[in-house]
This record gives sequence, structure tokens and C-alpha cells, in this order.
Amino acid sequence: MAALRTALDLELPAAMELRRRVHAAPELSGEEERTAARVSEAIAAGGAVTSTEVIADVGRLIRIGAASGPSVAIRAELDALPLTEHTGSHDAATNGAMHACGHDVHLAAVAALARAAQRVELPVPLLVILQPREERPPSGAKEIVAAKALQEHDVRAVIGAHVQPLLARGVIAATEGAVNASTDELDIRITGRGGHGGYPHLTRDPVVAMAQVIVALQQVVSRRIDPLHPAVLTIGSVHAGSAANVIPDEAHARGTLRLLETGERLAVHQEIRTIATHVAEAFGCHADIEIQDGEPALVNDPLLTAATHPWLTEAGFEVSAPLRSCGADDFSHYGDVARILMMFVGVDPHPGLPPAGLHHPTFRPPDEAVRDVALALLSGYIAGTDASIVGRVGTDGP
Repeated sequence: MAALRTALDLELPAAMELRRRVHAAPELSGEEERTAARVSEAIAAGGAVTSTEVIADVGRLIRIGAASGPSVAIRAELDALPLTEHTGSHDAATNGAMHACGHDVHLAAVAALARAAQRVELPVPLLVILQPREERPPSGAKEIVAAKALQEHDVRAVIGAHVQPLLARGVIAATEGAVNASTDELDIRITGRGGHGGYPHLTRDPVVAMAQVIVALQQVVSRRIDPLHPAVLTIGSVHAGSAANVIPDEAHARGTLRLLETGERLAVHQEIRTIATHVAEAFGCHADIEIQDGEPALVNDPLLTAATHPWLTEAGFEVSAPLRSCGADDFSHYGDVARILMMFVGVDPHPGLPPAGLHHPTFRPPDEAVRDVALALLSGYIAGTDASIVGRVGTDGP
């Protein structure tokens, strides 16, 4: 830990400069070729990379240390969001995309740790995952897992860290169990019989039916799920008709369902279908409901989480009380093949900018966040190299 931290401090100036360059040139999901090339080249410049391979179209797997044997992976996300930046920073993006979720910080932190790892003799090989398409399907993590590349590298643990403005700088949440929700997309189409707005009795109004369906669906969360189990059902898009005095034939709504308790997922899907179907029928309409499975819940491995806490404390961080949210992250897919740990790293607002949350056009953590994220990843890596963790994954699964 001490040797890696010393090496990490030497790499931080270059990593912060890399962060600024990545921030100024964001690329959307599925278009991250230049970002992947820039970060992988920065890592390879350390001169001691064992192997590099392209995965999931534009992603990279970069191995450092022994060419074979068990490894511990760290992940960073390549993609940005379709937002216009309003930070006024000298490195603000101008192409209609923005790293408003901190992925630029994560990439720079992973690069710093990967460069530091090339300066020392590692106890266990380090595998860097530069992952595309975290913000938008198809999931880059799911594709990487499906390719069985992590099994080929004998990955026993995957470590992630995400900036979190809800926490102050110097505070890190490393919480065992579910920390991010599963997320599914809902598509509801109600068909009725349109007509003149002045003669509603001759129609079967799908707009009124849809309005009632949206309201009725809220009982899924309030009356069908244990109130101690976090759940969110949001209808974020509703479309119907094109004229004020015409009742349309059809209304369309889209939304998301988020759950932390994975065992409730299928039952809640059925509740949504039942409610939408019967409410629409009560208004003389027909409902078609499609539910697209999204990311599973992100469940931190208890053993890996507990093993990381002392290293976070030793690195000077305060480990916060448990932090869970109904946000989602496709990092959860890595739990299918290895122990996983996602940490949330507190960040302060950038000087001169107001406090802002994730996915906001003024969200830009200071460059110092690169060091904090890198130290969090280092703590998780060190914990992951422990024999009680590395040795207990393999034939028995994570």
C-alpha cells in the first residue's frame, strides 16, 4: 500500500492533466473511440503493460503484472452524457456532450493507479477495464461479461469508485449489500377510439385512460411493496394527439422501475401489467405493456467490502454510514463472475461553481477528486489481493 501510494502521488499531475483533456472532449455512449485510445495510451506510456486488448467495440482490457494467475480488476467508464456544459471552465466541452457524471475523474484515477502499478512489484496482477456504454444500452459491462474475458484473466474481484456530491470530500461510502437499484424500462400504449373533442361520448378516450393508469401505477410502490424496501416507479414521457379539440386513437407513455430488492422484480412486473390492463379496460380501451429488463441491482460483496474499510481509513478517509440509492449502474453485471465493490467518493464543488448533483450541466468536481478516487480504488485493490478473497473465488463462484 505504501509503495503504491508513493508511486501514485508521482503520477497524479499527469493524471489531472489527462482528466482535463478528457473533460474537454467528451464522447457519447458507443462513440468513445478517441477517449479509449487517449486513456489506454496514457497507461501504456508507463512502459510495463503486460497486455492490451480491445473489447466491447471500443473498450480496453489492460493487464499489468504477471501474465497469468488470479487478478483484481478496476473499472472506469468511457462515455459522457448528451448535455450542454454550463460550467464556464477553461476546459468546458463545446460539442453538446459532457462528463456530467464524473467519468472523466474515474478515467484519470484509473490511469494514475495503472501507471503507479507499473512502478512496483504487484502482489496480484491488476486488470484495467475501460468500459464503454455505461450511460446507455446496450450495456458495455454486460457485453464484457458475456465475452468471458474476465474469466480468461481469472478476475477474482472488480473494484469501482464513483464520485458522489452528496458526500463531503474525505468521506467514502463502502456499503455491503445492494447499493444501486435494478432498473427496467416500461412502455405502455393505450388504444381507444378517437373523435371530436366536443363529442366525447362517441369516443373511447385513451388520454383519460392513460392519466388514470399513471396515477393507479403509483400504488405499486405505495401498496404492493414493503415500505422498508426502496422502490421508485417514474413515468417520464407521455405523448398523445396533436390537436386540442381532437381525441386521439392512442396514448403512449414510457417510464422506469427501480428496485433494491431483486426478489420482488417479477412480481412487480406482473402488478404493472395487471393494473394497466384493467384500468384501460374500465375506460373501454386496450393496453399493451412492454417491460424491458435493464440492469440488475448492484450488490457489494460483504467480505470484499469489510476488507476494504481498514485500507480506506489508513488512507485518511472517513468511511460513511451505509449509503444506498435508486440510481443504477451496469457495474452490477460484473457480480455475475467475481466479487464486486462499488464505492461512493465524496467531492466538493469546484471553486467558483455552485453545488450541483450528478447529471447536471454545472457538475464539475475539482481535479483533486482524481486523487481521492484513485486512493479509493487502490484501497479496494489491496483488499482484493488478500488471500481470503482471492482464494475463495473460482470453483465455488463469487
